[in-house]
Amino acid sequence: MIVGDLSRQELERRLTDAGLDIQFGPFNLRVRSNLASLARLVHQLYEPYPMVEAAAIIDFHVGIGSPHGLRRWFRRQASFTIDGQSPFAPYTVDHAFPALEWGINWCVATRSHHLLMLHSAGVERNGSAMLFPASPGGGKSTLCTALIHSGWRLMSDEFGLVRPEDGMLLPLPRLIPLKNESIEVIRRFRPEAIIGPSFLGTRKGTVAHVRPPADSIRRMQEPAPPRWFVFPRWIANAPLSLAPMAKSQAFLMVATNAFNYEVLDETAFRLVADMVRACDCYSLSYSDLDEAIAALDELSRDDG
Repeated sequence: MIVGDLSRQELERRLTDAGLDIQFGPFNLRVRSNLASLARLVHQLYEPYPMVEAAAIIDFHVGIGSPHGLRRWFRRQASFTIDGQSPFAPYTVDHAFPALEWGINWCVATRSHHLLMLHSAGVERNGSAMLFPASPGGGKSTLCTALIHSGWRLMSDEFGLVRPEDGMLLPLPRLIPLKNESIEVIRRFRPEAIIGPSFLGTRKGTVAHVRPPADSIRRMQEPAPPRWFVFPRWIANAPLSLAPMAKSQAFLMVATNAFNYEVLDETAFRLVADMVRACDCYSLSYSDLDEAIAALDELSRDDG
């Protein structure tokens, strides 16, 4: 059963009552909300995600709703909670949905230390994964969104989840938050992409969420071995450049883009070293999405 099998009324009832149980890759979430305005977006953007079976263990109990106390009477606000506690200051109620999405990411980043968590986007094709470690202004979300609407499968936009026992990358195909100019870039590049409303004036600027293609969600239990590290950088009017990178440099950049490298200590060092050793590593600079996708497609074909 998927979220889209529920009527809007049933979804609202679950959100306000026992909670809506949803599976995102290796995690099961229970979401509660007393905000009627949130139900429409949950119904639209979470529509293809599977519901959690009744006997399954819930990893995160989260909520987004009006804060308690006098604050709720003076300003329309929304507070994110995990296990009943609020780790952040309240948001405006108009930003409840992006607050929920950011809150879920925070839960993964702070409570999933059984996995190595790279701050990286990831896509897959022909059984092999390509990782795009984060760097400010690198455009990983825009590139990742373009790729998954051009024949690649989304592993994750935010987390490269590496299983320590075998080094496999676990999918976490959640919504992709595009920011500012990237929103219109993707709307023009792939008009068929399902993109939610633009939230103006959030703590991260203007944000809109892209729903992954249905195939990425259906296959979110299929891990893949890392095969390439690509460090992207968008530069206005720049010619395409896809150049090999020294593995020593790649190791440092991957390690410093891990959420819990220090927590996992020697395990993290071993995993990153093994991944970099097994992967081809490249720097990518580009200004044209079509050219970048063609180059990465060619890279994957050469591997075949």
